[in-house]
Amino acid sequence: MRKERLIVPVVVAMAVAWAVAQTIASLMFERELARAIQDLQARGELSIWRSEADQGWLTSTGVIHLAPLFGNGWHLDISYQARHGLLNTRMDGYLQQHRERTGQARVEVARQPPTWEARYHSLSGTFDGALELSPLVLRQEDRALSLHGARVALQGEFGDWSLRAHLDSVRLDDGDTTLEAGPVTLESRYTYIDGAYHFTQRDLLKVNGVHWRSPSLGLDADELVLHSKTDLDEQELRMRSELILGEVMSANQVLLTGKVVGELSRINADATRSLLTHLKAEAARGGTGVTGRDLLFQVAPEIRALMGDSPRLDLLEVDLDSPMLGLSLSGDGALIFDARDLEELDPQSLVTREERNAWLERLNGDFLWRDLPAVVALWLGLPLDTEDMQIDVVKGKVRINGRPLPPLSHRLP
Repeated sequence: MRKERLIVPVVVAMAVAWAVAQTIASLMFERELARAIQDLQARGELSIWRSEADQGWLTSTGVIHLAPLFGNGWHLDISYQARHGLLNTRMDGYLQQHRERTGQARVEVARQPPTWEARYHSLSGTFDGALELSPLVLRQEDRALSLHGARVALQGEFGDWSLRAHLDSVRLDDGDTTLEAGPVTLESRYTYIDGAYHFTQRDLLKVNGVHWRSPSLGLDADELVLHSKTDLDEQELRMRSELILGEVMSANQVLLTGKVVGELSRINADATRSLLTHLKAEAARGGTGVTGRDLLFQVAPEIRALMGDSPRLDLLEVDLDSPMLGLSLSGDGALIFDARDLEELDPQSLVTREERNAWLERLNGDFLWRDLPAVVALWLGLPLDTEDMQIDVVKGKVRINGRPLPPLSHRLP
């Protein structure tokens, strides 16, 4: 009899413990989802928000919206349904183009809207999900973009996310011009601190097979590889990229091969964060009737501050070869922006080409072209035995081996 009396409180205790665990799992999921959305917003590249959110005890639902910061080019809805468990939360949903805005591309899908699924592990705080896209075609006027065999995997935790995407093929048709590529793979890792105040992003993009066809030109490339790394720390925003070209063929000959390595640095970090905050605030207001010149006027202080540390573009390595043309380019160089008296510069003057001279005059740098091909020396009016060509940029003006750059239209055959 005594044992039977113990059964009820034990069952009640287990039920309460289960209910508490379910509640904690629901709260943890909601907290991590809100933090992830907030940090994506802080990154400043997309406009992201949530609607129809319903946080439940056993399940939670809602829709996450993704759109460009400005403009109506596209708008993606990501619906989700989360089923909370004691140790993990299972999620699934679908992706759909938002239909309310006008002037967007029309989407044709082979089946229902693409679905996705994921799992959030409550104890470790890690997330892993997968998305597989059915073949789809996006049409806008005479243009059509066709995607086939797309798969995306995302995993990680707060502050450290990894993404891997694979696309069997992609084709862009624009009138009588076509561009086809694939397979395409992207590996990306994004690490950051709360609010994306500091972050590092590493990307590796591989494109196996690129084919361009137009009435006047046909190109085929066997492989393109792009490595990139972006850092935002306490002092600067820094971006480094390396592009490796396989053999780019035209008329059954190698038109171009080689690689280019470059880095953009000394972009003021505080000004970058301030500019992103200003742009997000403007986007949240809708930006109705705001022209590009108006927006430049509003963010003029931030743009000047961006340039305050004299941004620098380094071409760390250029090694290109064109057997078809009998030309090669090997060299390195740097271009630096003069940050003195920034108040004299008007960011609104960046809108038109004629008004940009004041900014171009702030550029200084040099580039060394080693083993200069004789045909290039001939085009530029240099001695045919010129081995190296020194390209200097002084206050926006280009000089070749100490002499002003001659008009190329008079030199090219």
